[in-house]
Amino acid sequence: MPIYEYKCLNCKDQFEYLLLPSTPAPPQCPSCGGNKLEQTLSAFAVNSAEKSAAAWQGARKKYEKTELRDKKVAEAEAVHHHLHDH
Repeated sequence: MPIYEYKCLNCKDQFEYLLLPSTPAPPQCPSCGGNKLEQTLSAFAVNSAEKSAAAWQGARKKYEKTELRDKKVAEAEAVHHHLHDH
């Protein structure tokens, strides 16, 4: 389902509009309710192998930090329970 960008010619507000198959009419400006709209060019997302690899590497680092922190917390809780149970 495409997302279109519009500029209202009445109030100059810019907004995005998700075009659904069930949508019967063109959009109205969410700010002023006007229907004098100009469709603008949208920037599109580009995905490359380098971008994907960098995103995965960042996610792995974040996961490793979280995993290490969770292990430290679990170890501290185990020591705390061991000391107070004996």
